[in-house]
Amino acid sequence: MLSIRWIVVVMLAALSLDLGIAWAEESSRQLSAQAQEECDLGRRAQERSTRLAHFEKSQKLAERAVALDGQLADAHFALFCSLGERSRIDGEKTPAAVFGFVSVMRELDRTLELNPDHLDALSSKGAFLIKLPALLGGDAKKGEEMLRYVIQKDPRSINARLTLAKTYAARGKNAEALTLATDALKFAQADGRADLIPEAEATVSELRSRRPAS
Repeated sequence: MLSIRWIVVVMLAALSLDLGIAWAEESSRQLSAQAQEECDLGRRAQERSTRLAHFEKSQKLAERAVALDGQLADAHFALFCSLGERSRIDGEKTPAAVFGFVSVMRELDRTLELNPDHLDALSSKGAFLIKLPALLGGDAKKGEEMLRYVIQKDPRSINARLTLAKTYAARGKNAEALTLATDALKFAQADGRADLIPEAEATVSELRSRRPAS
C-alpha cells in the first residue's frame, strides 16, 4: 500500500506540472502581446533606426513566445509581423524581402493553422493572395473573399478596407472603392494610426480624382 507521504509527493508533483504549464502559457501570451506591441510601434515610427529597433525587439520576444508555446497562434502572428516588417524595411523588392519571404509566409500560415479565424492573419493572407501572381500561390478571388469576411467580422479593419479598395479600383469599381477607402481613413484617424493615415489619404485622393466632374 502506498504511504500517505508518497501520495502527497505525487500530488504535489502533478500540481507543480500543471502550474508550470499554466505559467508557460501565460508567459507566452504576455510575450506575444509585447511582441505585437513592439511591431506596431515600429510600423508607426518614422526613423529607420527606430523602426528597426522595434522590429528586432519584437522578433526576439515573439521567438521566445513560440519557444514557450508553439501552439499559440498570436505568438506566430507576432513573429510574422516582426519578420515581415524587418525584411521589407527598405522596400518590398529588396533582397532581404525576397529571401525572407518563405519564413514570413511560414509564420502566417502557421497562425491560420492554429486559428483559422485569426482576423489579422486573414487580412494579411488575403492581401498576399491578391498581390502575388498565381505562379507563387496568388489567388485574387480567394483573397477578396478573405478580406470581405474580415470586414464583415471587424468593420474597423483598416488594412482589409484599403487592400480591397485598391482591388476594386483596379477593376473600375470606383464608387465601392471610395467608400472603403474613406471609411479606412476615418478609422485610421480615429485610432491614431500614423502608419496607415498617409496610405489611406493617398488612396482617397486618388479615387476622388477619378470621379467625373459634375
